[in-house]
Amino acid sequence: MTKIRIAVQKSGRLNEDSLKILKDCGISIDNGKDQLKATARNFPLEVFYLRNGDIPQYLRDGVVDIAIIGENVLVEKGKDISISEKLNFSKCKVSLAVPKSVKYESVEYFEGKRIATSYPNTVNDYLKSKGVTADLHIINGSVEIAPNIGLADGICDIVSSGSTLFKNNLKEVEIMLKSEAVLAVSPTISEERRAILERLQFRIKSVLQARQNKYVLLNAPNEKLEEIIAILPGMRSPTVLPLAEEGWSSVHTVINRDTFWEVIDELKQAGAEGILVCPIEKMVL
Repeated sequence: MTKIRIAVQKSGRLNEDSLKILKDCGISIDNGKDQLKATARNFPLEVFYLRNGDIPQYLRDGVVDIAIIGENVLVEKGKDISISEKLNFSKCKVSLAVPKSVKYESVEYFEGKRIATSYPNTVNDYLKSKGVTADLHIINGSVEIAPNIGLADGICDIVSSGSTLFKNNLKEVEIMLKSEAVLAVSPTISEERRAILERLQFRIKSVLQARQNKYVLLNAPNEKLEEIIAILPGMRSPTVLPLAEEGWSSVHTVINRDTFWEVIDELKQAGAEGILVCPIEKMVL
């Protein structure tokens, strides 16, 4: 039986988030500790646990068919590899940072300066677009210490919360790109495996849609129904059911989490009561 081969990060936050979305897609994976390969019990899929920086080459060579990987890694090492889906998790920035004591005014500060980074291609492309030339020191590992030991004048690295920069007396000065986890596809994927990918993507889209929305039930006086329904941004139109108490109805709808609290405030002001909010497991459109 043909199986699609997916690469995920061997360890770390992206590994956890990748396995969670596969689990939420209903895929059961037998993965023991320190395993490098695992097979799904209920879907034609094999999981390869690989070093993040190696994944683009494995995709290029056709060793794996798809991968869940940070977009920033593809910008650095795999611009020729296509993205089939943005996954809306493991978000971060790739930024330039300098010591807090530096009076920074523009990217021209880096002209002729030394930058420690593990993203040389990303830095070079960004600085070239700004007409700036710098001396790069390629470091695989913690680059934040480089300015403190006199190795560099600044760094380029991934920034999530910014706490690591703060602890090392650095400040973020340029955001070069924003990144999130993506589903990347090998240029050599077969038609048979592409068909499996389409099935997997259908499940992923359903999970992502569910994560973006909340199911809301509320009670409304009938004289306020029209006003309340006008507030609701449902998929088509809300479901309205009569309650046992005369003059009242139950309204069911879906609200996007980005506008959730604003909509809830409007509903309360319009007379909605007994508002119940439920998570959505899957959302098939």
